[in-house]
Amino acid sequence: MDLISVIVTTYNRPPALLACLRSLQDQLDRNFEILVADDGSDRATHRLIEQEIKTSPIPIRHIWHEDKGFRAGTIRNKAAAAATGSYLLFMDGDCIAFPSFIARHRLLAETGYFVPGNRLLLNAGGTEQVLSSGTALHRQSIGFFMRLWLQRKLNRLLPLIYVPLQRWRYFNPRRWQNAMTCNLALWQADFLAVNGFDELFEGWGYEDSDLVIRLIHSGCKRKEGRFAAPVLHLWHPYNDRSQHDENYRRLLERVADPRIVVAQRGVSQYIAESAPDV
Repeated sequence: MDLISVIVTTYNRPPALLACLRSLQDQLDRNFEILVADDGSDRATHRLIEQEIKTSPIPIRHIWHEDKGFRAGTIRNKAAAAATGSYLLFMDGDCIAFPSFIARHRLLAETGYFVPGNRLLLNAGGTEQVLSSGTALHRQSIGFFMRLWLQRKLNRLLPLIYVPLQRWRYFNPRRWQNAMTCNLALWQADFLAVNGFDELFEGWGYEDSDLVIRLIHSGCKRKEGRFAAPVLHLWHPYNDRSQHDENYRRLLERVADPRIVVAQRGVSQYIAESAPDV
């Protein structure tokens, strides 16, 4: 494996996105690109990304579409279609990557597997504290996070423990639960084989679970990324969940029918328009 394409989803949250991008620019493994999958942000986010493109040691591209409500699956498809790496790593623009994040995901990558990592959650007060102070979270010691945990601003510490590769990572190859695109890696070929995210999932909810379910139906297996490549997830307010019930109903249909592999409305519609001119 050579280049990794890191797809960072964002919407109108420049301070969190800046912290995310700075953590990615400070990685031990430098062989990756960043595609900011922007779900319709305004000029403040555009200006931030333009500045980071000029100064970042890691290549950054900005993939944007008009704000028509929560369309995270759609903008991720558009970014994936533009990616040049053979391996895709999805994360959210309010997640902080520790310096070994890319290197650990590269170590975990294996043909025929997708890899969900896990996360630590910072609460609202802790998030406001670190963003307002400009703290470089990805550079902090375990003692710093222990203090946040003791102050009840951080939900847990266990994900910070590194457990080297072991057989237990393969124990639940068909488990789709708790595999989320705030920290999910897979081969571009596997993503394209299932046609990426299904844009029938409109509004918040379950588009990432649906992707994982269809990957499993296609024969791709789960390999645990826990205790290797966590992210620190900043607090954010809940998205509009008015489509939750409909999306959940559709998800259960996908779980029950292993014949459903390919997204009905997925990434294939963007492949031709993203191809470089010859």
